[in-house]
Amino acid sequence: MISPRIAFVDVDGTLMETGSVIAESAIAAVRAARHNGHLVYLSTGRASVEIYPAIRDIGFDGFISSGGGFAEIGDELVIERTMPEAAVARMISFYEESGYDFYLQSFDELYPSPGVHDRFAEYYASDEKRKAGAGYATASVTGAVAHPALKAFVDVRPFSVTGIAKSVFLAGDLRAYDRVSDALSGDFHVITGTIPHMGRGSGEVTLNGVNKGSTILRLLDRLGLDAASALGIGDSSNDIEMLQVCGVGIAMGNASDAVKAYADEVTTSVQGDGVWNAFRRHGLI
Repeated sequence: MISPRIAFVDVDGTLMETGSVIAESAIAAVRAARHNGHLVYLSTGRASVEIYPAIRDIGFDGFISSGGGFAEIGDELVIERTMPEAAVARMISFYEESGYDFYLQSFDELYPSPGVHDRFAEYYASDEKRKAGAGYATASVTGAVAHPALKAFVDVRPFSVTGIAKSVFLAGDLRAYDRVSDALSGDFHVITGTIPHMGRGSGEVTLNGVNKGSTILRLLDRLGLDAASALGIGDSSNDIEMLQVCGVGIAMGNASDAVKAYADEVTTSVQGDGVWNAFRRHGLI
């Protein structure tokens, strides 16, 4: 009898490449692992509302979203790690004074600044052209319609300062990360590199201490499980703490060298069946 394990799996760059197509082998791996009695949780920087049906329909035991801001067991929200309203107001003021595009993530809402939609529309259009000539064996998140993220980014309205767990900033200024970090890092956890094509012109901001890894530890305590039995699989800078706290931290083959340095081992890339190979290596499938 195999002892049940728990795995935490990132989305972008892990289950899917460039945020729009899911590797069929990753879908098979998650379903097979759960069929074998193991727990598989999604662990993503996306807000819950950005975990679209094609992702949810893979089937997971629960979700960590907004880079550790929220955690769900099944469909029950059990952990909320949101920012004080004054901290959110300070963050918004800095972005607006700097002229940066940004969006805020609550559990069930996105609050974008006016320029976010056009930035992502340009990115997704470019990605579709790239995929058209690549011939990937993938499951589409978007189908023949516009990327679902764009619908949320159209809804520009007054920002909420209540229930916000994370922000994402987007700028043409490659000094943006340094400026945001200098201005906010006293109270906030600021990282970059989660939107690869934007480099240091973008990043994510949560409260200090709020990240995937620290929320995984809280969730494991609630589940009565030991971190030593956990696998964490990811590729980006917001996965580093997850790789550190899990008994086995696994970096994707397409991860940067900086992220790989925090991993216990490296699997293959998204299109090289990375999640499947990692689950197979550790006996989940």
